[in-house]
Amino acid sequence: METNTTNQMPPQNYLVWAILSTVLCCVPFGVVAIINATKVNDYWVAGNHEMAMRASQDAKKWTLWAVFTSVAVWGIYLLLILAIGLLGLDY
Repeated sequence: METNTTNQMPPQNYLVWAILSTVLCCVPFGVVAIINATKVNDYWVAGNHEMAMRASQDAKKWTLWAVFTSVAVWGIYLLLILAIGLLGLDY
C-alpha cells in the first residue's frame, strides 16, 4: 500500500547544527554530519523518503557525537589541569 507523500514536509536536515558542531566541537564527526545533512533534501526531492529520513537521523546522530566528544575531551582536559594544579606537579 502506497502512501500519499505530496503533502508531507521533508525531515529536518540539521545542516546548521552540523556546521556549528564542526566549527565549535569535533571536526571529523562534524564533517560526517554535514555530509549526511546535505543528502536529506536531495533524497527527498528524488522521492526516496526512507533514505531522506535515514540521512536526517544520521546527521543528528553525528552532530550529537561531535558535541559529546568535544564535551568529554574538554572535561578530561580540565580535570588534568585541575589535578596538576592541586598536586603541584611541575611539567
